[in-house]
Amino acid sequence: MESIFKQKMGSDFEKLHPKIQQQFGVNSDDRIASIGVGIMEKIWHGRFYILPILYLGRLRNILFPETGNRIPFSLESYAYKDSFGRETVSLIRKYQFSKKVRRFDETMILSKTKRKLVSYLGTHQNFAIDVDVSVAENGGIRFRSGQMRFYQGIIGFVFPKFLYGEGDICEWYDDNAKKYKISVEVKNRFWGKFFGYKGTFDVGYMEVNSKDDIPKDAMPLHEEIRE
Repeated sequence: MESIFKQKMGSDFEKLHPKIQQQFGVNSDDRIASIGVGIMEKIWHGRFYILPILYLGRLRNILFPETGNRIPFSLESYAYKDSFGRETVSLIRKYQFSKKVRRFDETMILSKTKRKLVSYLGTHQNFAIDVDVSVAENGGIRFRSGQMRFYQGIIGFVFPKFLYGEGDICEWYDDNAKKYKISVEVKNRFWGKFFGYKGTFDVGYMEVNSKDDIPKDAMPLHEEIRE
């Protein structure tokens, strides 16, 4: 079985830096998790009117209002099959501010119907976003988010474009620094920049013998079948 990223990218996956291929080439059969640890050089957010969105986002581990420089963080990645049998990757980012740990939780699948990556944001998979993936000029992997949808029980709707941010995320390996690097910017054409950060980290790998070995806080509290 190939990872969801390799399935989506096809032959372009081989154009990624070997370190990035190793990191994003893991699937549930490999029984391996990647753990990144490093420093966010800068975490920022947009103007004051963005703050209510950031405060709401922290309730479901999506966004948060804190900013700062030289913030320790970790990035955990676990590949598994969810309760619907879909190949899934859980991406858990933790940011250690002086008094609080903030999180951004994300689970990704490859939609059979959309033929796109779909990212479920937060603890309950209420928010689903279509994601395009490509090879960056620096050999990194680049994600760009598109349409955003909300699901809760029988309720489901598409957000109008002016209400959500479009993300541009790049993760690459710097051969000179011998480090992984990440850059994130979320913005909206009407409201401007929402949120972003850039950082540097190292990656290690650990054995995961079964789904039960994945930390409970790395799994969503609710899984959503709708994509």
